[in-house]
Amino acid sequence: MNYTVKIERTQNKFINKFEVNEFITNHESFEYNNIDEAKNSKLAQELFYLPFVKKVYVTSSFISIERFNIVEWEDVEDEVKRLIENYLNSGRKVINEVEKSKTNPISIYTESTPNPSVLKFVSNKLIVEDSFEYNNIEEAQEMDFAKKLFEFSYIKSIYISKNFISITKYDVKNWDEISLELRNFIKSYLENNKIITSNTKIEVNQTDLDVTSKQIVSILDEYIRPAVASDGGNILFDSYDPQKKLVKVILQGACSGCPSSTITLKNGIENMLKEMLSEKVNSVEAING
Repeated sequence: MNYTVKIERTQNKFINKFEVNEFITNHESFEYNNIDEAKNSKLAQELFYLPFVKKVYVTSSFISIERFNIVEWEDVEDEVKRLIENYLNSGRKVINEVEKSKTNPISIYTESTPNPSVLKFVSNKLIVEDSFEYNNIEEAQEMDFAKKLFEFSYIKSIYISKNFISITKYDVKNWDEISLELRNFIKSYLENNKIITSNTKIEVNQTDLDVTSKQIVSILDEYIRPAVASDGGNILFDSYDPQKKLVKVILQGACSGCPSSTITLKNGIENMLKEMLSEKVNSVEAING
């Protein structure tokens, strides 16, 4: 097996993600604050030998590292990537099987988004397999976690995907007043409960889509959605009008109502679709952006 690592920067300038092309743990995640805590992971210990490493998060598909403010990521991230790749390709275990069952706390950190009304709460563990959006407590009746979040009166909407939760607030509170309260609630809930998901997951039904529509969905999935997800949002294909050469998309999470969403649509998504699909696309519109 040949492991390769991809560098992905996050909204938190001190944290970088190093995504691995194969699973490296048995669907478990681990957090280490120092080299002593990392006794069950030789890889984490090797990372702590780097003087700028503050924290290490090991998950099944990526490793997140928080650095001290003594270097910039652009100066050291290639070195970290090589270290991880070399370790994985040496055949050594990432987690020591004997000590793997030790208490494994959940860590939650926040990332800002381009939308000032939305804050992204990122977990070191997988939260859900799919994506879910709730705009009020009535929509959240089948997910206890989302329903409890709506008990905070300042929450307007919730978007949950993979390992993060994007929360949109009303203007009655500032983030510095409520982010710690929300982070503590999310951490406590995830440590004590498994999220039971409803059957309202966000998905695109590709049945009976024409060839161009399928191409658009493929481009959105491969090129656009990862970048949008890093900002705490999601984008879905809605429709394609071949006569008008018009593509309609649905923006979710931090992208919905974001002041920069129009710029993103025109300068990013629209230009990409025009370039990749030649004469088939003239414009892109958001249904709820």
